[in-house]
Amino acid sequence: MYTTPPLEQPMTIAGTVRAVLYVSSDAKDTDFTAKLLDVDPNGKSWNIVNGIARARYREGLTKQVWMGKDRVYRVEVSLKATAIRFARGHRIRLHLSSSDFPLYERNLNTGGNNYDETTWLKAINTIHHGGK
Repeated sequence: MYTTPPLEQPMTIAGTVRAVLYVSSDAKDTDFTAKLLDVDPNGKSWNIVNGIARARYREGLTKQVWMGKDRVYRVEVSLKATAIRFARGHRIRLHLSSSDFPLYERNLNTGGNNYDETTWLKAINTIHHGGK
């Protein structure tokens, strides 16, 4: 999770929201989810928008491209569109994960069909920060 300090003044955002992530994984396929939240002064968080990206489709939905170990990939998560005004004293939070089941279909991290598989792999994912 990434959370801003309390806002010193209100902030309004309107339009499409996306999270651009640089990631690596020991799995050939996995998911990355993102949620944009409004956190009130009491610490209660409210979901604004959310989205998911399946790593195998990071280059488009017409082809599957597997991840390789020890490589960093750019993955873009669309959180769709919103318009909100974050109040003074509130904080903005970005919550990242590899799953948001049952909201989104599970990913068994094998590169298989997911819907008819009976075995799965634990994926160890890393979000990379700064620089190259």
